[in-house]
Amino acid sequence: MACLSSDRRPLASPRSPMAPSMSDRTVPRPYVLAETTWKEVKRTRFDVAVLPWGATEAHNYHLPYATDVIQCDHIAAEAARVAWARGARVAVLPTMPFGVQTGQLDIPFCINVNPSTQLAILGDIASALGGQGIRKLVVLNGHGGNDFRAIIRDLQPRVPDVFLCTINWWNCVDPKPHFTAPGDHGGELETSVMMHVAPALVRPLAEAGPGSERKATIAGLREGWAWAPRRWTSITDDTGVGDPAASTAAKGERFFGLVTERIGGFLAELAKADVAALYEEPG
Repeated sequence: MACLSSDRRPLASPRSPMAPSMSDRTVPRPYVLAETTWKEVKRTRFDVAVLPWGATEAHNYHLPYATDVIQCDHIAAEAARVAWARGARVAVLPTMPFGVQTGQLDIPFCINVNPSTQLAILGDIASALGGQGIRKLVVLNGHGGNDFRAIIRDLQPRVPDVFLCTINWWNCVDPKPHFTAPGDHGGELETSVMMHVAPALVRPLAEAGPGSERKATIAGLREGWAWAPRRWTSITDDTGVGDPAASTAAKGERFFGLVTERIGGFLAELAKADVAALYEEPG
C-alpha cells in the first residue's frame, strides 16, 4: 500500500463521471494508470496493481493482431471499476503487448518474448512497485501461451514484500454454458468478446476461416493428458483454432460482464486481505 495520503476518492457508480461508458474516453478513469496524473496518484492510497499481459499474434482472418491486448485492456479496466466501486483502490498498469510465441515464429509479426524475459520484466516491475509501497500485484493474463505460475514461483521469494498472483481471464468463468463451441484461439469466445469491446476491429464473419485444428497422432497429446508445444502452422491453416461462426456481440457482452464481475470481486477481496494470513484452519 502506497502511504502517500489517507484521502479516499468517492465511490464510483456505473453512471458517475468516474465510470464512463466503454465508448466514452473523454473522462479519465482513476483506476487506469495511463489516464491518471501524479496529482491523483499522490492523493490516493492504492491497494492493488494489475498488470494485464497479452500478446501480438495472428487471430484467424477476422480478428486483429492485438486481440489479446485489446481484450486485456477492457477486462482489466472494467474489473478495476467494479473493485473501485466497492472501495478498493486498484491501479491498472499499461498492458504488456508481447507474449510467448515460440510456436508461431514462422508467422510474420507474431512477436515472441521468452518466459525468461517475462521473468526479468515482471521482476523489475514488482521490485519497483514494492519500493513504492504497492504490496499486491495481479498479472491478468490474456494469452494462452503465457504461463505465469512457474514465473511467480521463481520470483516470489525474491520480492517478499509484494504478493504476486495471476488470473487467466478466459477461464475464470466456465465458458461452456455461454458458447456453442468456445474455441482455443480466434474462435467463438474471443470473437464474441471482441464484437462487444471493439466491434470496429472485427471483420465480417464471412471473411473468417473455419478455425479447423489438425489433431496430434499420439493419443496422450490428442487426449490432453500429455503436453508438448504446438507448431501453429502445423495444426491450422488460418491461424485460428475454433469456429467463430456462431459468435455474437450479445454473447460477448454477457461473458465479459460475468468475467469482469468475478475478477473485480477478487480484486476487492484481495485489497482488504492480510496476505500474511491468507489461510485458515479447517472447520
